[in-house]
Amino acid sequence: MPETRSEIWFYHLERSGLPEVLPGLLDKTRERGWRALVRVNSAGLLDEIDEQLWTWRDEAFLAHGRASEPHAERQPILLSETGENLNGAQALFIVDDAELGDTESYERCFIIFDGRDERSLTAARERWKVLKQGGANLAYWRQSPEGRWEKAA
Repeated sequence: MPETRSEIWFYHLERSGLPEVLPGLLDKTRERGWRALVRVNSAGLLDEIDEQLWTWRDEAFLAHGRASEPHAERQPILLSETGENLNGAQALFIVDDAELGDTESYERCFIIFDGRDERSLTAARERWKVLKQGGANLAYWRQSPEGRWEKAA
């Protein structure tokens, strides 16, 4: 059971996909001065996110690296399939139904799930229920019809 010190925020994707949402959340995380760890289940998605972060905006990119590459501890944003907090991240991003694991060392954890995918939606609901029963500090965010994020729980 994960520790309850961290805030755990669920982001329910309905109007936008992961490629539109993740870079913006990572950018805001970096604006706070925090490092981030992005945990995924598949190498294919890891490749996609890696490319998206380099090309996110024409005028800027999000500096990052992979946990499997040298100097992982220096990366402001670290992409990983294993989830070890090699870069001392304060923010953990869970995508692709990756394992949450121990949240003790993070200030905030983001669980991003696709509400248009029934399997992902069911897994997020079950995860919420288990974390809630464990006393976790939870918040639920969803997009308004205009595309802004609103806290719904």
